[in-house]
Amino acid sequence: MMISKRVFERLACCYCRLHSQPSFIYHFRNFSLWSTKKDPDLEAALSRNRRWIVNNQIKNIILRCPNQVVPLEHLQKKFKTLDLQGKALNWLKKYPCCFEIYRDNDEYYCRLTKRMIHLVEEEELVKDMQEPVFVQKLAKLLMMSVNQRLNVTKLNELKHSFGFPDDYIIRILPKHPEIFRLVNNGWRKSSMEIELLAWNPDLAVSAVEASAQKQGIEPCFSCSLPSTWIKSWQRFEEFNAIPYISPYLNPRGLEEGSKEMEKRIVGLVHELLSLTLWKKLSIVKLSHFKREFALPEKLNILLLKHPGIFYVSNKYQIYTVLLREAYNGSELVDKNPLVIVKNKFGDLMQEGLHEYNRRRRVVNLEKKRKCMNLMKPERRKVASSETSIQDDNGDTLGGLGRLFDPEERKRFYKVLFDER
Repeated sequence: MMISKRVFERLACCYCRLHSQPSFIYHFRNFSLWSTKKDPDLEAALSRNRRWIVNNQIKNIILRCPNQVVPLEHLQKKFKTLDLQGKALNWLKKYPCCFEIYRDNDEYYCRLTKRMIHLVEEEELVKDMQEPVFVQKLAKLLMMSVNQRLNVTKLNELKHSFGFPDDYIIRILPKHPEIFRLVNNGWRKSSMEIELLAWNPDLAVSAVEASAQKQGIEPCFSCSLPSTWIKSWQRFEEFNAIPYISPYLNPRGLEEGSKEMEKRIVGLVHELLSLTLWKKLSIVKLSHFKREFALPEKLNILLLKHPGIFYVSNKYQIYTVLLREAYNGSELVDKNPLVIVKNKFGDLMQEGLHEYNRRRRVVNLEKKRKCMNLMKPERRKVASSETSIQDDNGDTLGGLGRLFDPEERKRFYKVLFDER
């Protein structure tokens, strides 16, 4: 009877634990929808970009300040918006090749190093040369939208992903009034939109179609999965058998939830990723364009259905979709000139980080050496006190304390064996 009572109590306890945390179980199930089997190379590419993104934002903050000098106190306030914790001074010290810190009137200031200023100038030069590319990208984005219009506020969230400069509206639109027009029907800044005035059929060719034309085959997607993923390969081949639908075609004739509509959405996301610098986009920011690009409500679930084309990651709790075919390991296959310049910034960051780590290692070794030197006299004092105590106690033990001395032990055994 006692055993059955214990079993009953344990079952009751398990039941209470199971039903007392429904929110955790629900959160876990929801989180699993975002999860994909980890790809170490692509995860490494995302982690490498993370530090670059943060330091690039710091660089832009400094450039916007008077004389391109920012008080550290002001930068500390901006750290929350950069998703950083701790002191700004400690972070900037890690990158001495990029940021120079100095003190004036008991206050710390930060400015860019000469090497960093040189890279900023090189980046601006590349942006000037890339202006025709920016015009084509903006036109292609508007051509893919349902009404050939895009909200400026929403587009600003993705402007750096596409490589657009901060002043792309002032830089591009006034020079091409025959292609673009800025409209604001609501008379609010948030309702401002860019409208396409002229359709260019030469630009209405997706990256999939351009690749197929070079190879002389029908447009289709490529799969970048290992051959061991048999079920995923089978699903990919079934999906790829459906005729390709260009993202530049109007989707109004397609039935929502149909295979053709899914094909069009996959082609649209593929084309959007192809237009970005690093062939990746934030899923949350991409979801803001549901109305403009006729995207489904549960975009993340649709992307996870196609692991051979897209890689979905939740690195740093920022849900990101990458184009698998654009990467060879952790490196981009085709690098835009802007990416090459930005990679130089990354190399400069890494150089500064190595220098910072080397200095810290030297300082830590010096501290350890000093600590060891301070401890040596104390150890000698302890050792001498122990031997003096042992000698004092030796007579009270009848001379047995001397046996701990090696020489005394030799003499003891010699006398013992000689007597025998």
